[in-house]
Parts: sequence; C-alpha cells; structure tokens
Amino acid sequence: MKLLNLHGLLLADQGFWRGNVPALLMVMPYTAIQFTMQHKLKTFAAGSSKTEDHIRLSPYLSYVSGSLAGCAATVGSYPFDLLRTILASQGEPKVYPNMKSALVDIVRTRGFRGLYAGLLPTLVEIVPYAGLHFGTYDTFKRWTMVWNTNRFSNSSLFGTEDGLSSFQHFLCGLMSGTCAKLVCHPLDVVKKRFQIEGLQRHPRYGTRVEHHAYRNMFHAVSQILQLEGWAGLYKGIVPSTVKAAPASAVTFVAYEYTSVWLKSTLT
Repeated sequence: MKLLNLHGLLLADQGFWRGNVPALLMVMPYTAIQFTMQHKLKTFAAGSSKTEDHIRLSPYLSYVSGSLAGCAATVGSYPFDLLRTILASQGEPKVYPNMKSALVDIVRTRGFRGLYAGLLPTLVEIVPYAGLHFGTYDTFKRWTMVWNTNRFSNSSLFGTEDGLSSFQHFLCGLMSGTCAKLVCHPLDVVKKRFQIEGLQRHPRYGTRVEHHAYRNMFHAVSQILQLEGWAGLYKGIVPSTVKAAPASAVTFVAYEYTSVWLKSTLT
C-alpha cells in the first residue's frame, strides 16, 4: 500500500512538469526575439540606443513596439508553444511519451502546418498582451523614476541607466505582467482550445475538444460563452497569473541588468 501511495505521489509530482522541456525551448527564442525587436524599434524611433532616450519616447510607442515584437517572437517560437500545451494537457494515460513523438505525429497527421495550429488566435492575443506588457512596464518605470527624483538626490546610486533599483524593476515587471495577463487571459483560453483540438485524453482531465470543434476564433468564443458562460473564458486565471507575473518581473530585472553589463563590457 505504501509503495502504491509513493508511486502515486511520484506521478503527481511529475505531472507538475509536463511540457517543461518544450516550454524551456520556447522561452529562449521567444524572449531573445522579443527584446531584440523591442530594442531595435525603440532605437529606430529615438535615433539612439540609450535607455534615457528611449524613456523620452511617446508612451504609445511602447505599446506599438511591444505588440510588433511580441508578434515576431510568437511566430519564431510557436511550434514549441504548441508542443508544450499538448504535452501539458494530455493527462494520463499519455498519448505522447515525449516531445519527439508528439512532433513526429503532428507532422505526419497534419503536416508542418499542424505545428502552427491556433497561430491566428495566438497572434490576436499577443498584440494586446505584448503591447500591455511592455507599455505598462515603461509607464510604471516613468512613474517610479519621477518618484525617485523627488525622493532621492542621486538615484544613479542604484546602478542602472534609468536610476531604478532591482526591486523597483521587479515591482514594475510584476505589475505589468499582472495587468497584461488579467486583460488577455480569455484570448489565451481560446488559443489553447485550438492547440488541443482532437487530443485524446481521459475525461477526468477535462472534456475533449473534438477536431474542427470551432470554425474560427469568433465561433470559439461564442461556443464557450454559450456552453460554459463567462467563467469559461477565465478558466485557469489564478495559476496563469501566478506564473506570468513573477516570470515577467524576473525577466525584466534580468534584461535591465544584462543590458547594463553588456554595455559596460562592450564599450
């Protein structure tokens, strides 16, 4: 009996890490493309690569450049996002034991286009999400810089070009990640429904989404509202926000300090 309980605990523990490999493979190109595009667009608009010049740009530009950068990053890393969602959603017994088997089966049954299933609703989601993510982050940074200027005589003591401490960067990233996720979560739900269309899984892991269950994104939204109500569009909002907000905060802190380090090293 104890062995069975131990086996069950091990399975449960492994369940928390379903889809972790493709998630890690996704986040590297996604983050690299997103921040590179964002920086390039701001540099082009400001005519300078300096952070202080970027801060002076119109707040609206942060939203637009963030949206464009998010679109480019999504297209560049989308197959990994699809594989992550499928492996995390399949439940037990597993349809695919690993990422390779899922990749091979998707290409075999749906062709290479299958690796981009749900791309359109994902892009529709990422435009407001990435725009809010970067736009609100820059807005919170501006407010914090003003607060620092009024409170401290020498805010450069914090060691960054914008005069913010690591904790302040963390808070700005935390708030921007929370705002973006709360606003755009319904679109994320719709995206994932398209990604797991036709996936075989035990009923205890949720109702199976049949092949071609939704004609398009608008049909998906109407079906979810009709069958599940407004709550259906916000399923998983708590764990999703708990994951996205601190991840956003850590990402922005790492980016800010890596940028300072690279500039000091290369100049």
